[in-house]
Amino acid sequence: MEYFIYILAGLGAGIVTGLAGLSAASVISPILITLLGFEPFVAIGISLSSDVLASALSAATYARNRHIDVKGGLWLLIPAMVLTVAGCFLGYSVSNTLLGMVSCVFPIFLGVKFLIARENKPLPFVERCSLRTKRLLSVLSGAVVGTICGFSGAGGGMMMLFLLTSLLSYELKTAVGTSVFIMTFLALVGAVAHFTMAGEVKWNAMIVCALSALLGAYFAARFANKAKPKVLDRVIGACLMLLGGFLTLFKFVL
Repeated sequence: MEYFIYILAGLGAGIVTGLAGLSAASVISPILITLLGFEPFVAIGISLSSDVLASALSAATYARNRHIDVKGGLWLLIPAMVLTVAGCFLGYSVSNTLLGMVSCVFPIFLGVKFLIARENKPLPFVERCSLRTKRLLSVLSGAVVGTICGFSGAGGGMMMLFLLTSLLSYELKTAVGTSVFIMTFLALVGAVAHFTMAGEVKWNAMIVCALSALLGAYFAARFANKAKPKVLDRVIGACLMLLGGFLTLFKFVL
């Protein structure tokens, strides 16, 4: 039964990564914590490990379809990697109970965002900004994303997508492709930091989740490059809300 849950969590994580550039922790962490009783810090480490392969494969697929901006992404990546480590230390100082609650409730809010989302458009002032100002915005955005990714493992991809589309004027599919490219490295740094501080690695769970996420991301990324963004928003939103609702009910009611 444990391995079935690992596979289910990994596939779900790979799908949301390939479709919308979300972190695998949006799915894997709450499932492992709620259904299998994993320590939150260990579960986040497993999630980020799974995110490495899933994001890398997704990024390669988006790159083949010319939906990625590596040069622009580096302005976010470097500060994000530094702040990811800082976020890990912050998360390590927070109680497991709080991290567990965040992992359960977070998918619900994320699902609502997707269901009510309209087309992302750049903020009016961004279009008038100079190149230097846009690069500064990229650095600050990377710092915010890195902190979030390191702290909870979840939300980094979603925040990255919002910042790329709203602040940096990226087209949606290019934003997703650039996001998964950046998340590949952030997930690697975050996973190493989490496992180092936790002092524990559940190899079976990590390997099965990672391979399942890789499979899910492969098919999801191929589909996403051809599908309409509005359809993707509705499907992902509904799935995340159902997942969050079930896990919250299981943890606090059943």
